[in-house]
Amino acid sequence: MNGDINGNRNGRFSGLELEYIRRHHRHEAGENQCSSALVKHIRAPVHLVWSLVRRFDQPQKYKPFVSRCVVRGNLEIGSLREVDVKSGLPATTSTERLELLDDNEHVLSIRIIGGDHRLRNYSSIISLHPEIIDGRPGTMVIESFVVDVPEGNTRDETCYFVEALIKCNLKSLADVSEGQAVQDRTEPIDRM
Repeated sequence: MNGDINGNRNGRFSGLELEYIRRHHRHEAGENQCSSALVKHIRAPVHLVWSLVRRFDQPQKYKPFVSRCVVRGNLEIGSLREVDVKSGLPATTSTERLELLDDNEHVLSIRIIGGDHRLRNYSSIISLHPEIIDGRPGTMVIESFVVDVPEGNTRDETCYFVEALIKCNLKSLADVSEGQAVQDRTEPIDRM
């Protein structure tokens, strides 16, 4: 991993965020790779957010750059999905493998194994953690990745590009989850 995660550059992560990153987000970045993690706090309960994230077969429910997804066979570890990407990105397809789907710990991991893009040896982990936001059930979402730095690009450029995509996906996940949470409005939890 780069300094973003291990070194907690500029105090970017809280102590609890770092604990979850160390527990669930173990990427071994090689010499010509970059790795990073992003955190998003969502005003919706974990079960609701997880119901979207865990759908390896339907990433388009919250990922705005996905137009279509087809999974072959049963949804299980090792399953492959063919993702069609909306225009505007330097890609049209991506082939991805489900590496981990843990409904108890709320952890999903995927690896990109093909496609017409420059994300080689890309692997990501997303984990969800319950928290209280303004007296209501909320979710801390952490997404981390490791990827090769393409020839002609720097580590910083590569990390910036991938982080921008993830930030967009996490914002959309928050928007969709929070919209559903408003419909399922729960009562505030009494503060201890």
